[in-house]
Amino acid sequence: MIDVRITRRLAGFSLDAAFTSDSGITALFGRSGSGKTTLINAIAGLVTPDDGTISVNGMCLFDRARGIDVPVRRRRVGYVFQEGRLFPHLTVRANLRYGFDLAKADERYIEFGKVVELLGLEALLERRPAKLSGGEKQRVAIGRALLASPRLLLMDEPLAALDHARKQEVLRYIARLHQEISVPIVYVSHAVEEVVQLAETVVLMAAGRVVASGAVGEVMGRADLRAQGIDFEGGTVIEARVAAYDSAYDLATLEFAGGQLKVPGIAAAVGEAVRVRIRARDIAIALTEPVDISVLNVLHGSVVDVKAGDDARAVVRVKVGMTVLTSRITRYSADRLKLVPGCPVCVLIKAVSLN
Repeated sequence: MIDVRITRRLAGFSLDAAFTSDSGITALFGRSGSGKTTLINAIAGLVTPDDGTISVNGMCLFDRARGIDVPVRRRRVGYVFQEGRLFPHLTVRANLRYGFDLAKADERYIEFGKVVELLGLEALLERRPAKLSGGEKQRVAIGRALLASPRLLLMDEPLAALDHARKQEVLRYIARLHQEISVPIVYVSHAVEEVVQLAETVVLMAAGRVVASGAVGEVMGRADLRAQGIDFEGGTVIEARVAAYDSAYDLATLEFAGGQLKVPGIAAAVGEAVRVRIRARDIAIALTEPVDISVLNVLHGSVVDVKAGDDARAVVRVKVGMTVLTSRITRYSADRLKLVPGCPVCVLIKAVSLN
């Protein structure tokens, strides 16, 4: 359990944030300047809050009222930065051993060889950082932080400096760590695809405040946040599995509790579980199934409800099988199609729009 309730005043910026999480990976999500890094720096002890409390797994790290402020070295918090920050004069093995040697023998909960295997570092152990790719450096940095046996692992946009291919590589390793090691992770990002792929809990931040928090599907699916002035596009997060792959067209077929979806360029093997995010604005609605169109994903369902705002937009929820999809269309279209609860419809989703 992670419980954070803090305030911090800085020049031209005010942080007033509170969240709790009891899941494996918690994503702090928001635009640059929203306060994400300041928040995790406070958890790490690198920034001292003006007021509030911070606790991890029942241990109080900070409590202004009680005068508690555990020193950084005693917090047992691992930190992975945007760049690896490896020791350039040491080999990969020595960099990893540095983290391992920081932990007291009676506090270690993971073996050196296990981390090397999980992160695929076997072939890199005798290299120095200058001979590593960006993705390899980040995997070593994660391994070094993990080998210190932290009670919490913080990651501050660890993929920001990587290209798409390297990002996918490291994401898969982070997901594997989460599956096999119980250490909680707080993951900072402003990239939707990273949050959707990794997180169980999402904390959405804007201007130093937590504007939404909860399960990834709940927060990433909220279509009302833009109406509150938050620059965020809501949608639907679907749990799916890769059923087939067409190498000729680089198209994967995903199965979910509502049918199938065609998705291009997916970095997952047949049989692997994946998450897919569909933005509300990328779902169109038709009363009958169209023909001779380029859209690959046409699903049948029925309208759950229609919520029209004061502006030109309307939010329509459609149940497809056991899944509810959220679509954002114009109020004009909702009225023209006479969309009401129970109305049978088709939803149209462009394959290239899927995250």
